[in-house]
Amino acid sequence: MSGEWQYQLRIDLSEELAAVARRDAGDAALAPLGEVLRRHGAELVCQYDAFAGYVAEAEARGVESYPLYAWTKATIEDPAKQAKYLKSFTLYLDGAQVYPKDRAEALEADLRPLLASGLIAKLAKYDTNPANNPQPPAQYRR
Repeated sequence: MSGEWQYQLRIDLSEELAAVARRDAGDAALAPLGEVLRRHGAELVCQYDAFAGYVAEAEARGVESYPLYAWTKATIEDPAKQAKYLKSFTLYLDGAQVYPKDRAEALEADLRPLLASGLIAKLAKYDTNPANNPQPPAQYRR
């Protein structure tokens, strides 16, 4: 693979704001965040909901074709991890889960003031370099 990795931003919200965002990302309580997201063609995707969707799809289509099924199912069934991922949101840009560095950095710069104000509890940027990403624990590898 070339040295040009793709990137992804994730934010954490307070438990209260996360519940609002999952119900209606356009809610007035999230207006400053909504403005930033609109400017960048971004949308919030709750990580718990994405994990649960993956598990549901795997169960409907056959888990043998979903290499992360067991790990993901164990994650959403763990109460501590469920609480964590209900507050964590992946930011998709124009429907894409990962995107070029320049777009990630521009969005990150516009989100920083929301982190400073406390609207966002946490902001993180990840890349697609496998060396920088967690691998399934041994019991979940095929």
